[in-house]
Amino acid sequence: MALQISATNPEHPALLLELPWQTPLEEWPEEYLVPLPRGISRHVVRYARAGDEVIAVKELAERPALREYQLLRDLDRLAIPAVDALAVVTGRTDTAGEALEPVLVTRHLGGSMPYRSMFETTLRPATMHRLMDALAVLLVRLHLAGFAWGDCSLSNTLFRRDAGAYAAYLVDAETGELHARLSDGQRDYDLDLARVNISGELLDLEASGALHPSVDPIDFGTEICARYRSLWQELTRTSVYPAGKYHYIERRIRRLNDLGFDVAEMQIEHASNGDTVTFVPKVVDAGHHQRQLLRLTGLDAEENQARRLLNDLESWMATQDDYAPDDPLGARPEVLAHRWVREVFRPTVRAVPVELRGAMDPAEIYHELLEHRWYLSERAQHDIGLDTAVEDYIANILPRARETLQPTAD
Repeated sequence: MALQISATNPEHPALLLELPWQTPLEEWPEEYLVPLPRGISRHVVRYARAGDEVIAVKELAERPALREYQLLRDLDRLAIPAVDALAVVTGRTDTAGEALEPVLVTRHLGGSMPYRSMFETTLRPATMHRLMDALAVLLVRLHLAGFAWGDCSLSNTLFRRDAGAYAAYLVDAETGELHARLSDGQRDYDLDLARVNISGELLDLEASGALHPSVDPIDFGTEICARYRSLWQELTRTSVYPAGKYHYIERRIRRLNDLGFDVAEMQIEHASNGDTVTFVPKVVDAGHHQRQLLRLTGLDAEENQARRLLNDLESWMATQDDYAPDDPLGARPEVLAHRWVREVFRPTVRAVPVELRGAMDPAEIYHELLEHRWYLSERAQHDIGLDTAVEDYIANILPRARETLQPTAD
């Protein structure tokens, strides 16, 4: 059987043809590989370079490879945080003509880390709580979209910094199933698997001495359930308000927005006696602040990064002479937002030398600079300005932090 590459982009097959498909993945020469940290996997996985792309290559049987490829594409269509599927390579043979396993090719998620690499220095409990929050949000988003993961765990997740918190991305969709809607039993099954898997992974870290002594693996495994149920309840619960108190509905929607979710569709019913109004969010989409930032500025960021950048943008707009939100002759928010990108955001990020940025993306760099500005201003008891904060950050913070710019202990 001839080598076949099924890809999402017409450019990818030509780039992928340069890789040594006639060699078992475990034996690929170092010249093709990229030395990035890898998580635990039941399959052989390697990072390689294809043109300007860093890719993850995973060997597995043809049927599950094609199935996972399609599931990852479905998750991308649904805007769920997951790795991007690039291609499936089948028909591989070695130099003796013996068949080799097909491979699934995904794009490496820049700035991300598997959980075991994050535990190379012992994470504090507060940081682990943020990881559980990120994983709970990911699981809720999957379930809202009708996706049953079937193997939720730390090992099957990548984490990226997100303005003091973390964003979680699904890596392994091999056991997943996509439905129009999940039953409570399907959700509970996924959640129980997550609890067992996470407790087991933390017990393994405890045995190796990599777990903070105050962390109880069983309690942390159970924590994912509590955080999931709290978020699911807030996103899906039915509210009953007194008739005429429509601002209560707006307040509920604002609370969902603060959690990073938009209400795309809702159901509102008046009681037969006219005394009460029932409100049910029917369709809830994640990424409220991401979409708002992208619409205003064209910047693509994680949800918490987007929230922080929007706050800074609003503060900056209020200082502009032509900012008049109630005046139709004033500058439109989109115009001011692009001016902020051009005059504030980009120059500030570019002031940080590339070689000192590590794995931080521009939005995370800008968040770090805003945090440093706040810290210095608190110490000085007056606003020291962004330029001064950038200079101090470059001179005093980045040189000491170069080895810890990847998501490890904080």
